[in-house]
Amino acid sequence: MKHLLCRLLALSFLLSGHFAMAADNEEIQYLLSFIEASDCVFIRNGDEHPAKEAKEHLEMKYNHVKRHIKTAEDFIAKVASKSSLSRRPYKVRCGDVLLPTKQWLREALESHRTSTGN
Repeated sequence: MKHLLCRLLALSFLLSGHFAMAADNEEIQYLLSFIEASDCVFIRNGDEHPAKEAKEHLEMKYNHVKRHIKTAEDFIAKVASKSSLSRRPYKVRCGDVLLPTKQWLREALESHRTSTGN
């Protein structure tokens, strides 16, 4: 009985980790979709890019470092906030508003979590 309880606890722990990883991946995919669906212009190293190009670029970066990204916050901080080469922060211009991409995505993530109850 004691061994069964230990196994059930271990299984519960493993499953909770799996579901947490799935939730984090869902949030990252949400952010990528949010970027692509926006009407914003992304500024990377001084050059402007449409939303679809920005999403593709960030997705490519994410795929290269995916094993080091555990949460949506990691994705924002390590992939979507600045250039890996120049270290210059990414910016986004939505209409007349210019924001650091980091701030814009954090706000989007918070809004998403609020709307989904997470």
